[in-house]
Amino acid sequence: MTTNTATAATAITADADLTPGIAAAEAARTRLDFAKAAPKVFRAIVGFDAAAREGLDPALVELIQIRASHLNHCAYCLHMHTNDARKAGENEDRLHMVAVWREARHFFTPKEQAALALTEAVTLVADGGVPDAVYAEAAAHFDDRELAHVLSLILTINTWNRVALATGKVAGTDERTG
Repeated sequence: MTTNTATAATAITADADLTPGIAAAEAARTRLDFAKAAPKVFRAIVGFDAAAREGLDPALVELIQIRASHLNHCAYCLHMHTNDARKAGENEDRLHMVAVWREARHFFTPKEQAALALTEAVTLVADGGVPDAVYAEAAAHFDDRELAHVLSLILTINTWNRVALATGKVAGTDERTG
């Protein structure tokens, strides 16, 4: 029991130590503020993102965004979307399994698996395109409108990942308002 108490105390201390570290990393950031430098472009991406989400299950939206952020190594977006998923009631076990979903299929529905496979193919499109089998599986689980929205969501999160990575966004900060 002493070990568990010590571990919990260390975790609390580590969390308390995170905030100054995040603030220092954000203060040290020297890259441009994309939203301020190109507000019209930024608003267009926000609009594209909002339109892409329409009609999709919020849990599926977060799973797609988390998986693309894993693949793109975008800590800023990964932190943001895992927190959003938690706020939406997502199961902690599932969040831990997204990166290895193929080995943990029982955590995800067939529809979610199809969306995750499509997310991987589109995100890594330069590695071999979007295989017909992956597309067909997604098309079997989504009607045309839903599939178009899933594809649009994959495109928007890949855009956001690239914006965050190119501008040096710091994981642990979330500049969204409202």
